[in-house]
Amino acid sequence: MDRLVSCFSGGITGRAMAMMAIVVAVIGSGGCVSSLEAERMPGVNLSTLKSFYVRKLPADGRGIERLIANELTAMGKRASYGPEQRPAYPVDAIVTYQDNWMWDITMYMIALSISIRDPNNDVQLASGHSTRSSLVRKSPEEMVKEVLTKIFAAR
Repeated sequence: MDRLVSCFSGGITGRAMAMMAIVVAVIGSGGCVSSLEAERMPGVNLSTLKSFYVRKLPADGRGIERLIANELTAMGKRASYGPEQRPAYPVDAIVTYQDNWMWDITMYMIALSISIRDPNNDVQLASGHSTRSSLVRKSPEEMVKEVLTKIFAAR
């Protein structure tokens, strides 16, 4: 009887461990989603752009426009922000964005898209996007920085 119990419990333990590893891998892989991408339109040279106006999303109460302007300034650019479609002063580019938030114990930014546009005709010159699920979340400041860094590094 001892031999039967020993053999049986050893088999279950091995199988249970293998099943547990599979379950953890399947569940865990769904919770660790992140992507970061950017593109620049052909012939666009972003290094010539020195001044930016970040157009505030009307529904944004989290100040993402300020975060974007602050990061552009940290990158050595002149940046301002506001709710107007176009600023009253000339700029090299208009920056628009879309942020998406999710609840998982706390609110967190799950996605951020940023577009750099021609101020004369609103044509998109470059864009970037980051998506991060709860387990690989970053602060809004970090997401703004990673998207802008990717946009300016895009070829």
